[in-house]
Amino acid sequence: MKRMTLGLATLLASVSAYSADIPLYPTGPEQDAAFLRFANGTPGELKLVADGSKASLVLNGDKAVSAFLPVVGGDKPIKGVLSSAGKNTDFSVKVAPGEFATVVALVDAKGATRQLVVREVPDDFNALKASLAFINADVTCADASLEAVAQKAELFKKVAEGAVQRRMINPVELSVQLKCAGAPVGQPLTFTLKAGERYSVLAVPSDTGSKLLFASDALAN
Repeated sequence: MKRMTLGLATLLASVSAYSADIPLYPTGPEQDAAFLRFANGTPGELKLVADGSKASLVLNGDKAVSAFLPVVGGDKPIKGVLSSAGKNTDFSVKVAPGEFATVVALVDAKGATRQLVVREVPDDFNALKASLAFINADVTCADASLEAVAQKAELFKKVAEGAVQRRMINPVELSVQLKCAGAPVGQPLTFTLKAGERYSVLAVPSDTGSKLLFASDALAN
């Protein structure tokens, strides 16, 4: 793919493919590399239907975050429909070449589905470490932070709504606690990190307050 740096190529090769997902948006070797995934921050099931191909993706329960889907990067927007709680909402997002974008579906104060787009351009890779990101997708969680429970160490701090922070971390089993404005919220989340791979933790709203989602930053077939 054009304009893909050697570092990014190495990074992509290190991420395992997630075959359960459908590649909703066609791309090819003549197109610039760009990647798009979806996360369900709504109370129920979320369905995505892509314009054109009409291919669909359902996110619910334990599978609340999709793999990264290859898309055509540039000025042409990716369009489709998000469906949640019987309501449809159009979405449109542009992804720049070399960019990894996450569209988080959320419910606004009127019960309508809205989208929050969080963007990253990978520039880190370490075969001996894991790469962990923290995304705050909950507007009610002010100055969001993520604490390693056993180590009592703050991994991320003061992450605003719609922002992302990323860091390298040792490949271990980890339990993390979300804090909003310095106060613990919800239950700790436990997961295992592997060397040379990338992961994300997302804070999203729920009926009982902010909660955490964990996702491997894998690429769809």
